[in-house]
Amino acid sequence: MDFSLTEDQRLLLGEWRKAIDRDIEPVTRQHLDGFIPQEAARALLKKTGEFGIGNGWVAEKDGGLGLDFLTSGLLYEELSRTSPDLAGLAFVAEGAMLKLSRAGSDDLKARYLPRLLAGELIGCSAISEPGMGSSVREMRTRAVRDGKHYRISGEKLWISNASIADITILVAKTSEDEFTMFLVDREEHGFKTGEISKLGLNGWSLGQISFDDIVVSEENILGGLGGGLRETMKGFERSRCFISTLALGIAQASLDEGLKYVKERHAFGKAIGGHQLVQALLAEMVSDVEASRLLLYRALWMLSGDQRCELEAAVAKSFVTEAAQRVTSKAIQLHGAFGISKEFAVERHFRNARMLTLPDGTTQINQLIIGRKVTGIDAFS
Repeated sequence: MDFSLTEDQRLLLGEWRKAIDRDIEPVTRQHLDGFIPQEAARALLKKTGEFGIGNGWVAEKDGGLGLDFLTSGLLYEELSRTSPDLAGLAFVAEGAMLKLSRAGSDDLKARYLPRLLAGELIGCSAISEPGMGSSVREMRTRAVRDGKHYRISGEKLWISNASIADITILVAKTSEDEFTMFLVDREEHGFKTGEISKLGLNGWSLGQISFDDIVVSEENILGGLGGGLRETMKGFERSRCFISTLALGIAQASLDEGLKYVKERHAFGKAIGGHQLVQALLAEMVSDVEASRLLLYRALWMLSGDQRCELEAAVAKSFVTEAAQRVTSKAIQLHGAFGISKEFAVERHFRNARMLTLPDGTTQINQLIIGRKVTGIDAFS
């Protein structure tokens, strides 16, 4: 594994950084306290799509850029230093798009994929439910066959992009131990959504989706009957990696803010960066960021090689998101009383980092996955 940047990656990241500063940051800073609305999100996705953010995972034969996951992760990490909200919005939309491209019929792909790739439509995935937590098999949303259609009833909760999504890739029970993916169109099928007020990442929509006896054609099934659970579990590896890119970007931004502040702030006759205990905090922050980067890049490298990486993704997710909390907390400490002021970005970084230990398996769930992989004993059963 060699994680040295190629010349192409270096040039791409340089141009991407310029585009973030020029086209992305002026818009996203307007939506730090409320989710990016649908039209603004579409406009942003059109800009990010030029660099493969929001459409890069889809193969070139289906109209995407066909980026490898490591290169994609580098781009998401860079975006997350400025707007983890938009990065999260984009990777959730991209995940729904990838499921459609891999498992959808030709007709379904022709109908939706070009507009999703162009940023004209926004997607999400609907798996989690009230009371279900990480136990996917306890899902209650049901899809009952009615001729050539299915009638779907249930409620999904903690769904990223819920309020702005045009389509959702829904997983529902089609029999007692059978879980199936459906593409559900807000305009055609009429699902309803509500937004959740939360601690951080407030520019990124998070909400609930209600399905009240909606009727969906059997042609909207992705991956065949019973394919939903398999695709869901495979998708968790990818999601855990890309949640970690958000955490790493936030941690790096916090470290950057801390380094800048300790060089400018003077106390006891010199810049506070010259004091031993301040340097100790910085050393711990740097160590967490660098260890996070290596663990995450390993998992992304494996994803790029189409290798299963359940263990590596769980290790990255549990370590990187917890490390981001430590780094952002220390960034506040470096700023002293100013660290808790909204005039400085570090308090927002702290709140944003705290959000990321929960989705796609909490730290504790990922620890159980790690334990199962290394012992062969399943703590879930």
